[in-house]
Amino acid sequence: MASLQDIKRRIGSTKKTRQITAAMQLVSTAKLSKIQNSATGYHEYANRLKAVVGHLIEAHVLDNVDSAHLPMVAKRPVKKTGILLVTSDRGLVGSYNANIIKETNALMEKHNLTKENTVILAIGGNGADFYKQRGFSIALEHRGISDVPTFNEIRQLLKTVISLYEAEAFDSLHLVYNHFVNRLESEQRNTQLLPLTKDILEDMDDSHEHVAADFDVQSAYDSEPDSTAVLNVVLPQYIQSLVFEAVLDAKTAEHAASSTAMSSATDSADDLIGTLGLQYNRARQAQITTEITEITGGLVALE
Repeated sequence: MASLQDIKRRIGSTKKTRQITAAMQLVSTAKLSKIQNSATGYHEYANRLKAVVGHLIEAHVLDNVDSAHLPMVAKRPVKKTGILLVTSDRGLVGSYNANIIKETNALMEKHNLTKENTVILAIGGNGADFYKQRGFSIALEHRGISDVPTFNEIRQLLKTVISLYEAEAFDSLHLVYNHFVNRLESEQRNTQLLPLTKDILEDMDDSHEHVAADFDVQSAYDSEPDSTAVLNVVLPQYIQSLVFEAVLDAKTAEHAASSTAMSSATDSADDLIGTLGLQYNRARQAQITTEITEITGGLVALE
């Protein structure tokens, strides 16, 4: 049995740990509220952009252009597949990172991808480190995303993703990230971003219908200078908006996961402190009983 001093030391260290986890829970909760407020405005912009793309689809603009002049639409043989995954830089976020890696591995298994035909683009250190240690090619590695990311902060990263695709560093691109559902739940999503096809755009654009009601538009577009030039401007912005929106979503889920993990750690610390308190009291009671027995035995011996 542990000594009273050992139990007392464990109670003290557990209380200090509890103070840290409780403080971290408060910090994560505050960050979660802040990013939710900050993301509201960007979601409005993203929905408007989705509406524009939705109208272009409805107007059959994609059907009337030569895909050879649209790098993001043109299909080519898939020699290498790019996977853009969003993880955190640090731990203490429960199963947040493990779920993303599991989803990414499932995607690879489904499409028969190996380290020879897969290129990793990692936002967040956990994903980069995991696949780097396993010999995968890391085409892009970005760490240090702020707690409430801004578009300007990762603008160059988004441009680099598109430039790598246009330079044929990979021939298709999938995006894997955690989608924030609520404070206690997130779900893993993986989406093919490139090359863009009409089917992919329609699948992505499930929100433009309710936004389109705000616009009074016709089903046909007159493009100036031409449809190809318009799409070469709109589609990169569309991809950038999807990636940035995923980063915001993933960061929101990260703060929620951190808050939940620290809440669980604090509750576990409370339980452990209670258990150790009982052990301490029982050990102290046993010690007192032993001392009384020894004193009584000594008195009996003296009589």
